Amino acid sequence: MDAVNDAANNTAESVPGPPSTGSAPAESSTPVGSAADRAPARRQRNSTGSRLYPRVTSFRSRRGALTPTQQQSWDRTWPTIGRDVADEPLDAAAWFGREAPLVIEIGCGTGTATAAMAQAEPHLNLIGIEVYQPGLAQLVQRIEREQIENIRLLRGDAVDVLENMIAEESLTGVRVFFPDPWPKARHHKRRLLQPATFALIANRLRPGGVLHVATDHADYAEHIAAVGAEEPLLKGINESTGGVSSAHRDTAPIGFERPVTKFEGKAHRAGSAITELIWGKIKI
Repeated sequence: MDAVNDAANNTAESVPGPPSTGSAPAESSTPVGSAADRAPARRQRNSTGSRLYPRVTSFRSRRGALTPTQQQSWDRTWPTIGRDVADEPLDAAAWFGREAPLVIEIGCGTGTATAAMAQAEPHLNLIGIEVYQPGLAQLVQRIEREQIENIRLLRGDAVDVLENMIAEESLTGVRVFFPDPWPKARHHKRRLLQPATFALIANRLRPGGVLHVATDHADYAEHIAAVGAEEPLLKGINESTGGVSSAHRDTAPIGFERPVTKFEGKAHRAGSAITELIWGKIKI
């Protein structure tokens, strides 16, 4: 597809900071721990209301003002298509006004790739998750302008969405494109795609559902591939995960193709290889 604006990467500042419990972004992380820590469940809390397994976020929120036209579009459209992340189950069918396979995109950024995928797959209900309001506002404008019917937006922490708003085995797909690699070793704990997150995603996917990750960072790609290989509910279905994509491309419930973003174009020009990692949830 033709190049479009960067949809996922660098929508929040990748700078170290104290753990945040407030609004979170496209890129959030969970701690790496024991198998017990990784057990997917609704948010686990102790008697004081704190997390039993606190996690650090992989971002520090970046503020930005909306332009007057963005604010006007936001005021008109957000109440219908957008919500803040909450601690209550999401009734996706009621929100979309129809029953359809549900896909979430973690870190939709400015959303031009999100919009292109939604338009290419009108039979899917797509929820984009992002923290950066000006980025969301650009997507809101496009949704309003082009009357895209099958996108809804959540502003906040994607892991909170998975823990508290999404039911088990209810997702047809999860997309994570160009998550922050946190390249310094001391910051690796801030990476989103850790064992606990893989376990949570696998729990929320329905049998046959697909997790599609893309990264331009070689070390992070190796880390993601290794962690994904250890998740017992997932099976690699493309070459980077030990599978054969041609055997699944035509039968998978979501497409494997991605719009090429401006960020990805820059990565190509810099000589960075893009690694696609795709898993399917095992059908029992």
